[in-house]
Amino acid sequence: MDFNFTDEQSMLRDTVASYLADHYSFDQRRAQLAKEPHWSPAIWKAFAEELGILGAPFAEELGGLGGGPVENLIVMQEMGKALVVEPYLGTVVIGGGFLKHSGYVGAETLIGQIIAGEAIFAFAYAEPQGRYNLADLKTTAKKDGGSWVLNGQKAVVIGAPYATHLIVTARTAGGQRDAEGISVFIVEKGAAGVTTRDYPTVDGFRASEVILENVKVGAEALVGPEGHALPLIEKVVDEAIVATCAEACGVLAKLHEGTLEYTRQRKQFGQPISAFQVLQHRMVDMFIQVEQSVSMTYMATVKLSEDHERSKAAAAAKVQIGKACKFVGQNAIQLHGGMGMTDEMAIGHYFKRATMIESAFGSTDHHLARYEFLSLGQAA
Repeated sequence: MDFNFTDEQSMLRDTVASYLADHYSFDQRRAQLAKEPHWSPAIWKAFAEELGILGAPFAEELGGLGGGPVENLIVMQEMGKALVVEPYLGTVVIGGGFLKHSGYVGAETLIGQIIAGEAIFAFAYAEPQGRYNLADLKTTAKKDGGSWVLNGQKAVVIGAPYATHLIVTARTAGGQRDAEGISVFIVEKGAAGVTTRDYPTVDGFRASEVILENVKVGAEALVGPEGHALPLIEKVVDEAIVATCAEACGVLAKLHEGTLEYTRQRKQFGQPISAFQVLQHRMVDMFIQVEQSVSMTYMATVKLSEDHERSKAAAAAKVQIGKACKFVGQNAIQLHGGMGMTDEMAIGHYFKRATMIESAFGSTDHHLARYEFLSLGQAA
């Protein structure tokens, strides 16, 4: 199988990498996170207007670049290297994914707004009791004439502080954990009854606890089939998992690169510690984990178009990424010593992001169990 990028994809990678190198250094990122609004609308505008990358996975007739999952992989990997906090995942991958796959009547308009940098989405799906079960929902949506009324609470909604729209999963029928009876709605963040409590996450991102109290939305807010949206949610989440794995590949590469550079400079007994064979072996093991993660992520990206293999591939990639984030991250900190966790050193920030990625959309243990369940299901 050919894993080489096309000329256009290589150009996209180089364009994103070059822009981030010039405008998103570690010091620039730290300065931006330290002040309101804790992200850069100017960078987001540049993504839309100068680079055009917010249209990377959308069809050309919609104003996009005509790409797909591979383009998302390229962008996310470069963003991982720079620790970009701007909401590409929530807006382009997840928001765009729901709009593309659902047959939503307003998709063309909203995708146009995403590409222009005007619409920013956050995925409000997790609930305090839900763990990683996408079907465990207490949030309800009830019909009120031609409208819907939503009530519930969503936890750790990444990117919600900057969002213009929320994608909300809610139960329209059935019991709390039933696979049937789940629907998806697009809710404007400024709608009456929507309240948020915003806070920073350990890796520099921003999240919100979202409370929905009698939030009334029109019939046009429903995305996908009423009561039968779980397969749609699983498809988009699998795409988000693989895109997050791509981001992790960028993070892991920088962890390894930074550690290698440091061990060449740090001296013990009159020589760089990189000369010690035991540490050379350790860094080779780190490199192997990085390369295995890249390979698994590429494989999962290719499998996203195959419904019968998609979920298994996404789970397998997330397991590898989780193991690599732990191994590479912990060894990077150990080889740097205690100062590796200081705010002034980039390596600690990469470690924090790797730690958060390990649990994003399900921990390593969760996806290992998921892979086993899917494998047994296919074998049966």
